[in-house]
Amino acid sequence: MLAAARGVTKSYAGKPALSGVSLDIRAGEALGLLGPNGAGKSTLLNLLCGIRTPDAGTVELFGRNPREPAARRQLGTTPQATSVPPTLRVRETVDFVAAHYEHPVPRTRLLREFGLTHIADKQCGGLSGGQQRRLLVALALVGRPRLVILDEPTTGLDVEARENLWERLGQYRRDGGTLLVTSHYLEEIQALSGRVAVLNNGEVVADGTVDQVRSRVSVSRVSFRTHLPPSLFESLPESAGVTAGGDNVVTVLSRDSDATVRRLVRDNIPFSGLEVHTASLEEAFLSLTHLSAGPETRVREEKL
Repeated sequence: MLAAARGVTKSYAGKPALSGVSLDIRAGEALGLLGPNGAGKSTLLNLLCGIRTPDAGTVELFGRNPREPAARRQLGTTPQATSVPPTLRVRETVDFVAAHYEHPVPRTRLLREFGLTHIADKQCGGLSGGQQRRLLVALALVGRPRLVILDEPTTGLDVEARENLWERLGQYRRDGGTLLVTSHYLEEIQALSGRVAVLNNGEVVADGTVDQVRSRVSVSRVSFRTHLPPSLFESLPESAGVTAGGDNVVTVLSRDSDATVRRLVRDNIPFSGLEVHTASLEEAFLSLTHLSAGPETRVREEKL
């Protein structure tokens, strides 16, 4: 076990951020941590990295207290909110961080793999947000860590840069590394993670493979065209969410698609173009967080 949280509780100003969370991170796996804003994801990562301490429960990193410097020598991390030294050049920043490790990845190789060679002599303060994110993830890997913890690693990256970063992290995994990552991009979690844990309201509400999390709730996507307002379908007993798209398309995330279709027909709802599909990871995630949050249903406006 490389890292673990056992019955961890953490509050800020009397407001719980984590409530009895237990989670193991095993060697060689990739764990994706999902949850809405305020679910406790960053708090949990900060505890595992030794940045904060729990109010109750225990946290271990390589069998030690994460607050001990020796426990963090084999850890690479990129927090969600961080920055690089503005006056140092990219190559100088890599050299500075690499100097803390006994066998770092050579600078030339690291810059090449992360597409940073052409800006090696540029001051970090002049980098774009996406370039800074690539540099920060590169720095997390420069020391050849056994475990890498990344909080929203591809925020601000374009599609090509994001896929390049996925490839670099995938190679790290193939070389035997262990990865813990949070992301708002559900496709990123599917691309990088073999295991998914869902946090909501400071609690773990699901933990398993992507398929296991999808099957954790029986949820389907029922889409149809109608001139009626999407809010009309919020009160359906089996609804776990409603989205409204272009061309008058309404999608009900349903825990019983048969019941939803029967209700549309029975209540003489004017609709056309009915489609029923198995839920994606994102929709299963929305359903799980909806169930643990209470009976409220959310309506999202999406541009199709």
